[in-house]
Amino acid sequence: MASPKNLHITLVQTSLHWEQPIKNLNQFSKILSALKRNETDLIVLPEMFNTGFSMNASALAEKPEGLTMQWMAEVAHALSSAVCGSLIITEKTKFHNRFIWMNVDGSYEQYDKRHLFRMGKENGVFTAGTESVLINHKGWNICPLVCYDLRFPVWSRNQLDQNGNADFDLLLYVANWPAVRSHAWNQLLIARAIENQSYVAAVNRVGKDGNGMDHNGESVVLDPLGKPISKLKRNKKGIETVELSYKELTKYRSAFPVMMDADRFKII
Repeated sequence: MASPKNLHITLVQTSLHWEQPIKNLNQFSKILSALKRNETDLIVLPEMFNTGFSMNASALAEKPEGLTMQWMAEVAHALSSAVCGSLIITEKTKFHNRFIWMNVDGSYEQYDKRHLFRMGKENGVFTAGTESVLINHKGWNICPLVCYDLRFPVWSRNQLDQNGNADFDLLLYVANWPAVRSHAWNQLLIARAIENQSYVAAVNRVGKDGNGMDHNGESVVLDPLGKPISKLKRNKKGIETVELSYKELTKYRSAFPVMMDADRFKII
């Protein structure tokens, strides 16, 4: 079977308008107008990209397939690219910080943030997810996670199946990670790439949020060795498309098959 083609992913690093969904969607529409149809395979937006990291869920939550998801479907169709990011969703009287992966045809995948940031009282507002998700996109297996999930390596651990194939090829993070903890952000992303022998792509916002927290972005794509292959600037708005090589990934895993000696476990 032929290997998947190289994957082009587009990172969007920008400030967000606090608790103003329409204004944010208009902003992203303007930013993404720089892209041509079929220019990229995946567009990655930050955590809570339409509101900022707000706990005002009762006022900001949307129902599944609401306004923001409709906008994502329109963008995916127009640019012939998957689009992803997280937003506040209400379902069965509960609130979720939900990662949405919107396909070109309007179908979608979802992942509810597992680890809720208790220091920001997120765990008192939102309901945590219980299941991890793997998304197959153009032959690549992708594991989506949200912000605080980064601190919990067991939840993001790559494992081999009975045929010796890794669960995922790309670990994907969307975030509103404050500048005060940027050292942890940078080091943990590198660790996740190295320990999982996978690409890591992480998108974080810039600017000050409604709680006065500064964010410096530092969105990045790392290769399986933990080395950056993207060029977005710290504290600067920007959009960048990066090419990931499946051939180089498999070559590295074959030459240094460390995962064959990894501990086997199940999360309960």
